Amino acid sequence: METLSQPIQQAVEVYAKGIKAWIRDEVGNEEAWVSATVLNKEVTDTGVKIVFQNDEDESREHVWESSLKLLEKNQGSDLPPLRNPPKMENTDDLTNLSYLNEPSVLNTIRTRYLQRNIYTYSGIVLIATNPFARVQLYEPDIIQQYSGRRRGELEPHLFAIGEDAYRQMIREQQNQTIVVSGESGAGKTVSAKFIMRYFATADDKEAVGKTVKETSGGMTEVEEQILATNPIMEAFGNAKTTRNDNSSRFGKYIEIQFDKKCNIVGAKIRTYLLERSRLIFQPETERNYHIFYQLCAGVPISERKEFELKDWTKFHYLNQSGTGTVPGVNDVEEFELTKNSLSMVGISLPTQWQIFRLLAALLHIGNIEITGRSDAILSDSDPALVTATKLLGIKTSEFRKWIVKRQIVTRSDKIVKNLSPAQGLVVRDSVAKYIYANLFEWLVSVVNESLSCSDPNLVNTFIGVLDIYGFEHFKKNSFEQFCINYANEKLQQQFNQHVFKLEQEEYVKEKIDWQFIEFSDNQKCIEMIESRMGILSLLDEESRLPSGTDQGFCDKLFANFDSPAYKGYFKKPRFSNSAFTVVHYAHEVQYEAENFLDKNKDTVPDEHLTLLQNADSEFLVKMLQTATASAAETAAASAPNGPKRANTAKKPTLGSIFKLSLISLMDTIGQTNVHYIRCIKPNEAKIEWVFEPNMVLSQLRACGVLETIRISCAGYPSRWAFEDFADRYYALVSSEYWDPNKSPDIRKLCNVILEQSIPDKDKFQVGLTKIFFRAGQLAYMEKLRADRWNECVVLLQKNMRRFITRIRYMRTKDLAQRLQNVARKKMGQRKLELLRQERAVVTIQKYVRGFLAKKQMERRRQFVVLFQASCRGVLARKSFGSFRENNAATQIQRLVRGYIARKRYLAQRNHIIAIQTCVRRRLARQMLVNLRQESRSASRLKEVSYKLENKVVELTQTLTQQKDEKKTLQRQATQLENDIQLWKEKHEKLETKMQSLAHGSSNVQEELDTLRSSHATLQQDHEETLAKVAEQDKEIARLSAEVTRLRQQPPLKVSTQPTPKDEDVAELKNQIAALKAQLAQSLKNGGPRRQASLNAYGRNLSPQRMSPSPTTPGGGNRRGISPERVSPRGRSPTGANMAPFRRNSLTETKPIVYAEPDQIRPMSIDHTDTLRDVNGNPEEAIHAILHDEQILEEEILEGLIRSLKIIPPNAQNPPSRKEVVFPAHIIGLGVTQMWRFGYLAESERLIFTVMDTIQKHCLSFAGEDTIIPSAFWLSNTHELLSLVCSTEQELEREMHYNSVQGRRAVGWHDFEKLVSTVKFELQCLEDNLYHHWMTELKQKLSKMAVPAIIESQSLPGFIATDTNRFFNKILSGSNQPAFSMDDLLNFLNRVYRAMKCYNIEPFVMEQGLTELLKLIGVTAFNDLVMRRNFNSWKRAMQIQYNITRLEEWCKLHEMAEATLQLEHLMQAAKLLQLKKSSHDDIKIIYDVCWLLTPTQVQKLIQNYNVADYEDPISNDILRAVASRVSSSDSNDILLLDNVSLDDSPYEVPEPQLVVANTYLPSYVSKSFIFFFFFWGGGSYKRLFIPRVGIMVNEKRGASSFLGDD
Repeated sequence: METLSQPIQQAVEVYAKGIKAWIRDEVGNEEAWVSATVLNKEVTDTGVKIVFQNDEDESREHVWESSLKLLEKNQGSDLPPLRNPPKMENTDDLTNLSYLNEPSVLNTIRTRYLQRNIYTYSGIVLIATNPFARVQLYEPDIIQQYSGRRRGELEPHLFAIGEDAYRQMIREQQNQTIVVSGESGAGKTVSAKFIMRYFATADDKEAVGKTVKETSGGMTEVEEQILATNPIMEAFGNAKTTRNDNSSRFGKYIEIQFDKKCNIVGAKIRTYLLERSRLIFQPETERNYHIFYQLCAGVPISERKEFELKDWTKFHYLNQSGTGTVPGVNDVEEFELTKNSLSMVGISLPTQWQIFRLLAALLHIGNIEITGRSDAILSDSDPALVTATKLLGIKTSEFRKWIVKRQIVTRSDKIVKNLSPAQGLVVRDSVAKYIYANLFEWLVSVVNESLSCSDPNLVNTFIGVLDIYGFEHFKKNSFEQFCINYANEKLQQQFNQHVFKLEQEEYVKEKIDWQFIEFSDNQKCIEMIESRMGILSLLDEESRLPSGTDQGFCDKLFANFDSPAYKGYFKKPRFSNSAFTVVHYAHEVQYEAENFLDKNKDTVPDEHLTLLQNADSEFLVKMLQTATASAAETAAASAPNGPKRANTAKKPTLGSIFKLSLISLMDTIGQTNVHYIRCIKPNEAKIEWVFEPNMVLSQLRACGVLETIRISCAGYPSRWAFEDFADRYYALVSSEYWDPNKSPDIRKLCNVILEQSIPDKDKFQVGLTKIFFRAGQLAYMEKLRADRWNECVVLLQKNMRRFITRIRYMRTKDLAQRLQNVARKKMGQRKLELLRQERAVVTIQKYVRGFLAKKQMERRRQFVVLFQASCRGVLARKSFGSFRENNAATQIQRLVRGYIARKRYLAQRNHIIAIQTCVRRRLARQMLVNLRQESRSASRLKEVSYKLENKVVELTQTLTQQKDEKKTLQRQATQLENDIQLWKEKHEKLETKMQSLAHGSSNVQEELDTLRSSHATLQQDHEETLAKVAEQDKEIARLSAEVTRLRQQPPLKVSTQPTPKDEDVAELKNQIAALKAQLAQSLKNGGPRRQASLNAYGRNLSPQRMSPSPTTPGGGNRRGISPERVSPRGRSPTGANMAPFRRNSLTETKPIVYAEPDQIRPMSIDHTDTLRDVNGNPEEAIHAILHDEQILEEEILEGLIRSLKIIPPNAQNPPSRKEVVFPAHIIGLGVTQMWRFGYLAESERLIFTVMDTIQKHCLSFAGEDTIIPSAFWLSNTHELLSLVCSTEQELEREMHYNSVQGRRAVGWHDFEKLVSTVKFELQCLEDNLYHHWMTELKQKLSKMAVPAIIESQSLPGFIATDTNRFFNKILSGSNQPAFSMDDLLNFLNRVYRAMKCYNIEPFVMEQGLTELLKLIGVTAFNDLVMRRNFNSWKRAMQIQYNITRLEEWCKLHEMAEATLQLEHLMQAAKLLQLKKSSHDDIKIIYDVCWLLTPTQVQKLIQNYNVADYEDPISNDILRAVASRVSSSDSNDILLLDNVSLDDSPYEVPEPQLVVANTYLPSYVSKSFIFFFFFWGGGSYKRLFIPRVGIMVNEKRGASSFLGDD
């Protein structure tokens, strides 16, 4: 051992007995590496021999031998790689492995894959292993979980990479690129698709100004168009291959463009190297591009006939491989998806059919048969030729001619030469490839035009997603594989440089000494391909030669690269002169030079180009022009800026175009921050959840993951934070360095550990935040740690044995001590008195010193308190200033959003009104036809008579009113004339007095001016009164003439033929005669004294309520609907200020006819004089009060709603029911009395104003402040609804009684319509209040649920930490959750107390609290499932304790059934506490946690955080759990459906039968008492209102009305 250096000696010492390592699988070579355990180790003077035992097959042994010289020469690199501890083998980041080597990386990826974890980090790279099955990882809920989360908080995922790129773009204002690479079938296309979906649907609520998406996943038009490009590109650019059913046969780079507010404003697509040869040939079991099979399967019959399409087996371009279907794919459905996507990006339907016409023409071109021996022959009548030229719009003869002939242009002449059949087929196929390639370019240009931002200045940054082909190596490799592998060489070089750059930046950041790290630089291989005399240049040179051949190209390669400089990169095959081998970074690939020149030139004869450019099809000509211009623009943009050569006019070859575009792509990537996703194909057969190690290992080498690890191992691959290192290896040094009671310095502790453990300073570096170790050093540290723990165990055993022996000795000694105690007792008694005296002295001293210390402490405490107050004041003022700015911004946003909502609502309302108008006009016309048909019937005669009767009554009332008003105006005119005469006399006296006091004071002059102005006013009033009297005279004359005309009107003619209805006709004539007599009597007596106001007010209702259209916004979510109405969600505007949005429910107010008009009495004795003020008529006084609506509404709104003092809820002394619902009763009484007096329109305005005020008042509260007012007014609203229903029933009974007594109600229909409207609007108001209430409660509760249930630890004795560190008290500070369980229960108590005290219906209480508990359960469960390194059995006990407290609260408040909403969370907590060491334990888990899905069980067990004292869950158990997950089960979900914060289902409870009461609390405003007495305290005699059919008796009690005659 003396001959070995210290590092090698340490490396060998690690291989002690029992250590596990990796040995190459030399038997079957199926596993690549196998695990083995060290049995023994022999170290001699010449070499080292280690014997291993296979862990899978204990009968097998592996022997490893090496000489000491060889070990020194290789620096120990050939030692068997060590295996990581089982706890580390499931890590989600390969860089966290203790032993970072090839087999450990492979084993970790395999372990995670077999546990259904397809994503693993490797530093900056995300490794994505294709499961070949559907997994629950891409749902919208998962997207929102990753939104806003830092990388590492959740499990590795595509979305984490997307979120990381998005955050870096915002933070650094730098463009980002996500490179998705891998071989065919690895899942690149799907990964890129999901990343784009993430950017389009993720909702970033932290970004200021970013558009917030709806919970349903709503996207903007640009985002929908970006996602729509995927089906288009897949249909035209993807095909089925042997390795992949949906293989991308082109590369694409998609730039997703963002504005300054991080909103997606556009996108741009760049494509690379479409595989044109696939159009004309497909190998066995492969397919052509998807669009052709979709066209054959999904085209309609009419177009199928027009395009002459048949089954895919009838076309040569499709049937060569014998495969035309893909398992699980419906080409008809895919064809519809493609058409919809084309429409989404702006391609019209006619243009789409032009595209499909072109594709059909290509299929027919493939069926053109060219025959002949030496010269090609093509028949003019070939059906495929005729159909193809017809669809293309070109001449058949010309197209046929240049298929079989070729024109050679010389300096002096043009020579036409016949082609051979093989050459004719090449020309035919070249035309088809040319058209399809240009069609693909045109599609890309159209998509870019549709997706591009209209204003380029809006684009601030972009995130690019590169989905490009992986490294390809087949049995036969051609030009396409060469270009693909060339692109991968460039990408691998960029990847290596990026990794090295990050490694270098890490060393510089930590300020450690480092040396240049060598890595495999493939620059020489790239130069060999793309240099001036490289492979591509030689290929272009040979392609431009008229006599150039593939063999000539090979010969040039052999001559040019047959030198030692290219020995390691270029080889000549032994058995072929027409092939060449390139040594790529991943593998050697032999390329067959056959058809290299033809594919590179990709030429089409000029004659065919001219023919196509002059075709009759406008679409074909335009498409070729657009595609050519787009390709030229791309080539110009990609070309380097240098001097143009003379040969630039030559057509560029496909190889040169690809090289320029690839250089441009690398420049773009180089200017962005790059993120890498490496897709891995786990098996060749595409079988789900099958892992082939050798295949995966080759891909890890090809995609650069192992190279990344090698670069990392060349420097300092192991990096530990100081805290983690000290926590792991603190036992290697003395306890004086890490005693927690001494508050040790962690950095100093780490330095001591390193100095005592690793003498060689070159093996580690201490940075600013981390410690860097060379490869193999951690293995040595682990050996030292294991040895130290073994020593500690031996020491512990020694002391335990000593302790047992000592116990025996102490028991023997105890007897002797008891005997000694008796002798020493008296001696102790003597000393006791002395001790008592000493103790008394000490006690006195203690209290004196304590008094002095307390006094000093009090002075210091006062000083500290004053200082704290000053500091807190400064902080509070700063916080208030920030709050005021935020509040101002919030108000501005609210006003802008309100304006937008109102504008949208007005547009919808106008549209609905227009529809209603058309419908009503049609109904009216139908009604007119029906009326005309019924006009000759006897029933019509009844109706005419009835209307005549009403007309006579109305004219009588109008005449009476006019006469009364005339008398009133005459009295007023007389009174005004007397007043004028009086004022004239006063004026004359004043004039006389003024002359005597001409030089009087200024006060007299002012009084004179006042009197003059009063005189002018009175004069004006007098003139207006005279004018009104004149108008009344005219109106009376007109009415008299109308009455005279009605009297003289001849009787209605009725058919004299005997009919069954003659008796009814006679009865109607008698009624008409009686009405005429009544009219004459009314004119004679002067009529009743009062009638309703003519300018009746009509209330407007919301259009949505009157016409429930399914297109109304929110129509899908209906709530608060009365049985009489079907309406959208109850958001109907209420109140007088919303009148413009409603239609008239009362078109006019009909006059009220009193049975006994003189029987009304004042409401109380105090008001007798007030009621008699109006000409001694108390009825007029009451009507005057009701007419003054403004004062009446203001008193009600201010006294009962805005300024009302709500009684706070008190569980010990709850308020009585009448103290809670008195506002509803007061309002209900008032509205009832207005109905009884006939003020329907006024009552309508009043109650809707009240409802509008209540809604605005409740919506003005937010957060916890909304608990009390919303509960109070929700209860009052339902009480008011019950009052309205009870009043309606009471009035219906009175209506029935009056009808029995022979009194007919004229206006009952209007009253019914009003009551129905009011009930509906009250239900809507109740729904609005509940919805606002629950929304505010949910928003508050959503912030409390996770901290209180998941993070809060209220169970003592089981406190869990975020880590298992021994130094938790030192290394981690206290991190208390924002809310505790007590806060959550107090919040629920406040809600329940408000519901209970304010008499909320029990059904509504249960409904609301169940919704809140569901929110708690779902939010907490989803958070628990997604957490990493958190779920332990201690955490589970804390969670279960918190749930138990919540369940006890529910049972205490009689809500036991609501605890079912917490069942998922309870079972998750039980799962974390159960054992997981055997398969029987797993069965128990599934039996106990029956409600959890297999995916949820797997996620919880996978994320279980094992403590240091627990055995880690074995991989067999994890695989067994993963095997229960079924990808085909739609019910096997991961996350529960989120509870919407903005929507709460609500069922309006049935109204109850209530009796109005007149209770009024003492604290209500005094100004409101008069109106209260008017509603409920008045005293009335019977009053008959025929209009609504109501008999009102003298009011003796509180609201008891009985009808009698």
